[in-house]
Amino acid sequence: MSETLSQPAKAAAPEAAIPVTRPVRVSRGRLVARRLRRNRLGLAGAAFIVLLFIGAFVSPLFYPWDYRTQDDLALLLPPSPTHWFGTTSLGEDLFAQCMRGLQKSLLIGLLVGVISTGLAAVVGSLAGYFGRATDRGLMWLVDLLLVLPSFLIVAILSPAFRGKSWLLLVLLLSAFNWMISSRIVRGMTLTLREREFVAAARFMDMAAWRIITRHIIPNMASILIIDATIGVAGAILSETALSFFGFGIQPPDVSLGTLISSGTESALTFPWLFDFPAGLLVLTVLAVNFFGDGLRDALDPSACRARGRQGANSGEKRP
Repeated sequence: MSETLSQPAKAAAPEAAIPVTRPVRVSRGRLVARRLRRNRLGLAGAAFIVLLFIGAFVSPLFYPWDYRTQDDLALLLPPSPTHWFGTTSLGEDLFAQCMRGLQKSLLIGLLVGVISTGLAAVVGSLAGYFGRATDRGLMWLVDLLLVLPSFLIVAILSPAFRGKSWLLLVLLLSAFNWMISSRIVRGMTLTLREREFVAAARFMDMAAWRIITRHIIPNMASILIIDATIGVAGAILSETALSFFGFGIQPPDVSLGTLISSGTESALTFPWLFDFPAGLLVLTVLAVNFFGDGLRDALDPSACRARGRQGANSGEKRP
């Protein structure tokens, strides 16, 4: 120790200059896309949805058979290179019909998801922002619609629109799919209207509709996007159920529900009549759900961590 103290102190070597790097700002959209790419199920669901849209809207342009064509010499043929999904009892090509039905199911699901989410955003934000009589009146309407049997009402009203545009079915389904989401939007609006930026907008005498459209709804965009995505799967199932019982898409047009209904009686003798439409329906709903879950985790990573902790705690051994 003494020898160490007696030695002359060595001059400290000058430290190398550490370059100062500025943090790179990543936009929210790029960050969400990066998180979504890490979610394999969500990415697979998104890719499969794109394939479904391409198959439904592009393949009929190149496929030699039309969904309305009937061939008396090709009755109940099994799948083959000529008829990919086989033919029906009337000689109709099942692949062409499945693509037509997939078009209807995808369009109806997408439109119902967007319209119902828009209604939920408008009604919920108005009720939460204005409160008092507006809140009580709108929530009374929501409670009334929640009590009514929506499937039964749509089934009763849909025959009155037979022979008319299928967009009326979209409006009927949208009218009964927004109530629960509007309650969620109302609760978030009650919290957001007390924030500083909303108070500053009020102080600047900004109109109420501008505050709602510029400050309230944009801060709930992630929740609304997730709700619209998940609502697509529910709308597809609702349309399929209505068409299965004869209350949805009407002949001569087809949907996955009508194809499943017509193929149910021959599910054991001619299984391709039921298996292909039902398989497309299951794969479509699974893909939409996987994409919705992945999008939710990408927009709200805290929910993913919470589920991970819950799964880890459930796997622990209890004494």
